[in-house]
Amino acid sequence: MRLKPKLIDRYFIKQFVQTIFFGLIAFTLIFVVIDMMENLDDFIDQHVPFQIVMHYYLVFSPDIIKLMTPVAVLFSALFIAGKAANLSELTAFKAGGVSMYRFMAPFLVVSFLISLFSIYFAGYVVPMANKTKVNIEMKYLKRGYNYSGSNIFFQDSKNKIVSIAYFDYTNDQANRVSIEGFDKNDPTHMISRIDAISMLYDSTDNIWIAKHGIKRTFYYDSQVATPFSELKLNNLNFKPAELIIKQQKPEEMSLTELDHFIDMQKRAGNDTTSLSIEFDSRFAFPMASLIVVLLGLPISASRRRSGVAVSVGLNILLTFIYLVFMKVSQAFGKNGALNPLLTAWVANLIFLAAALINLPRVKQ
Repeated sequence: MRLKPKLIDRYFIKQFVQTIFFGLIAFTLIFVVIDMMENLDDFIDQHVPFQIVMHYYLVFSPDIIKLMTPVAVLFSALFIAGKAANLSELTAFKAGGVSMYRFMAPFLVVSFLISLFSIYFAGYVVPMANKTKVNIEMKYLKRGYNYSGSNIFFQDSKNKIVSIAYFDYTNDQANRVSIEGFDKNDPTHMISRIDAISMLYDSTDNIWIAKHGIKRTFYYDSQVATPFSELKLNNLNFKPAELIIKQQKPEEMSLTELDHFIDMQKRAGNDTTSLSIEFDSRFAFPMASLIVVLLGLPISASRRRSGVAVSVGLNILLTFIYLVFMKVSQAFGKNGALNPLLTAWVANLIFLAAALINLPRVKQ
C-alpha cells in the first residue's frame, strides 16, 4: 500500500516545530542562567530590584534566540530524522514509495520559512530589545554610555570632528558646541576651530547656525580669531534626527536605521566596512537554519550503529564549526581582506556547496 505524503508531512512538521520550540526554550534558559551567575554580584552590588532583573533577561532573550535558532532547528531535524531511522520508520516510508528527497521536503520548507522570519526578527525585534537592555545596563548597572543627548562626540567627515555638551531634541538646539577642522593632507594639523554657546538647525535651508561664539583659523606660525553672534555652517553633514543614531551601537539599530546610518557614514567619508558586514550578516545568518538542515539531515537520516545521540552530536558540532567559521570570516572582512558582502555570505556558500555535494549520495 502506498503511503500518503501529505499525512507524513503533517506528522513530521508537528514534531519538528514542537522540538524547535522546546529546544529554543532550553537553550535560552541555559544562557540566561549562565549570564545571571556571571552578573549576580553586579545586580546585588547595585541593589537592582528583582522585577528589573527579570525585565533585563526578558529583553536579553531575543538576542539569545537569534543566535540559537539555527542550532535548535538543526537539533530538531536531526533528532526526529535520527529517531525515524533507528526505529526503521524511514525504511517503511521508502517501501511505501516515499523517497529521501521527499522525506526532507517538509523540513526544508519549514526551515526556509523560519529563516525568512528570522531576518525580520534579527532586523527589528532584536535591536528594539537591545535598546531596552542597554538602557537598563546604563541606569541600574552603570555600564556603557549615554546617548540621550549629553556629551555627544563624533567625526562628521574625514577632516572634521564635532563635540556637543548637550542637545535639546525638542528645540533642535545644540549647546556648548565645538567643531574642529583638520588639513586633508595632514590630519595632525588643525586648521580651524569653532566654539559656540549654541547651534540651531534651520529646517528651511537645511543648515546649522552657530550662535555667540568664536571662529579660529590656524596657520603653521599664527592664528586668527573672529568673534561672531551668528554664523551659518553649510558644510556639516548631519541633521538633528541623526544625532541619537550616531551614538547608538549597530546591534541597537534596526535594518532600516542601520542602512541609513551606513549612508550617513559614507557621506561623512568614514570607513563603513564593519557596518556593512553587520548589515549583510542580518540577512546571511538567518539563512543558516536552512543550510545546516540541508547539510546535516541526510547524514542523520542514514541509519547508523552509533545511534541518534552520536549523529545529533556530530551535526551539532558541524553547526558550531559553521558559527566559528562565520566569525573568523568576519574578522578577515573587518581587516579589509574580504568584500563585506562576501564576508557575510562566505560561510553560507561553503556549507551550501558541501550540502549540495553530499545530497546526491543520500540513499533513496
